[in-house]
Amino acid sequence: MTMTEFRVEKDSLGPVNVPASAYYGAQTQRAVENFPVSGLKPYPAFIWSMALIKRAAAEVHLDLGLLEAPMARAIMQAADEVLAGKFNDHFVVDVFQAGAGTSHNMNTNEVIANRANEILGFSLDDPKKPVNPNDHVNMAQSTNDTIPTAIRLGALWRLEELVNTLRTLEYALRAKAAEWDGIVKSGRTHLQDAVPVRLGQEIGAWAKAIERGIQKIEQAAEGLRRLGIGGTAVGSGLNAHPEYHRRMVAKLSELSGLKLYESDDLFESMQSMQDAVFFSGALRTVAQDLIRVANDIRLLASGPTTGLAELTCPTVQPGSSIMPGKVNPVLAEMLNMAMFHVIGDDTTVLLAGQAGQLELNVMMPIIAHNLFEMMHVMIGAVRAFTEKCAVGLIANRKQAEGWLARNPILVTALNPIIGYNKGKEVAMKSLEEGRSVRDIVVELGYLSAEEADRVLDARQMTEGGIQGVSAGG
Repeated sequence: MTMTEFRVEKDSLGPVNVPASAYYGAQTQRAVENFPVSGLKPYPAFIWSMALIKRAAAEVHLDLGLLEAPMARAIMQAADEVLAGKFNDHFVVDVFQAGAGTSHNMNTNEVIANRANEILGFSLDDPKKPVNPNDHVNMAQSTNDTIPTAIRLGALWRLEELVNTLRTLEYALRAKAAEWDGIVKSGRTHLQDAVPVRLGQEIGAWAKAIERGIQKIEQAAEGLRRLGIGGTAVGSGLNAHPEYHRRMVAKLSELSGLKLYESDDLFESMQSMQDAVFFSGALRTVAQDLIRVANDIRLLASGPTTGLAELTCPTVQPGSSIMPGKVNPVLAEMLNMAMFHVIGDDTTVLLAGQAGQLELNVMMPIIAHNLFEMMHVMIGAVRAFTEKCAVGLIANRKQAEGWLARNPILVTALNPIIGYNKGKEVAMKSLEEGRSVRDIVVELGYLSAEEADRVLDARQMTEGGIQGVSAGG
């Protein structure tokens, strides 16, 4: 690096060469050199949430008379620009970094400080720059209370987007359930023939599972609204104004439009990551149900000539490089892989959550990254699956009803009338001879043709109750 490619910045350890055009400073540069691990950079949610904290803190300190107006307003403007995504390329610290997230905090402080100095008329390399990243941008803050606050804010920032994405899938499945409610098919338990079910009932249950998953995510998100900002280093609030915590929560709520609450125990808010772990667990719960739905679609769409073939997935791309005409359920396969990844992220969040010691959890950087990644992957995967698969699913009525006609388990409806043992006889004879239950039960003289037709009404079986007996007895 030549003299024209870098500037010299200083921190408590001494001078550091920083790229001349970089808005970050010495501590960020040290982190870049110390942690060349994955090449993964912070998600926009993490940049946004940290910048929001700095923006709110500058305004609160201006109102409290602790920051002079020109400096406070410059910091606020710089933070607003970061919030708008203008400086995302200057957040360069690897996801795997110093414990607790000090490097990411300082990356934020340095970018905002240098941009604020520029707003005040000072160049990046001016040794007289007045705005200090620690003294001014980080005033009354510590990594130890900003990072857990940022984790909460960053997750809440995308909560509505995640919920709406899942809701769109729920509605798409409900529309298919209504469209296909008239298709009566064979149910399956243990992957074996079972009593009839309507395709609309089967798909409607998927939609209901997504609805309940959304409720769990929203319930878990409530714990994230409780902020511990103002605890500073250990929860005592050392170096923070007595009004700082209350004002910060109010200001963050105002700036973000989010419903936020003051913590009832700042020490606990810094020690425990259980709110993040609980939210992560709710995402995992939804992920496992999405996997189940994707697998059901793959089974029902299997074939088309040697499988179940009760559904057809939209054709979006060729399925094989060697077998012409082959089409695969690629969106369902993608959803599986994405949700496997989400579950892996959740495992890391769980392990990191229990890895805190005493007054601090130093694993917060990976909690932040994985939590934001879980939401990012789930949003993208579910959106693609809904748009390119769910809304375009086609039901194959002839195939579904054909399987049902050959299903000997229809004999179950006869149990209350002819008994289990005779029913077993009918079922086995039907299976062995490949003939319908209706024909066998009539042939054996257990029911008349009219009685058999009434009792073996497959649609009526999907409504429950005892076949051949009216509701009134």
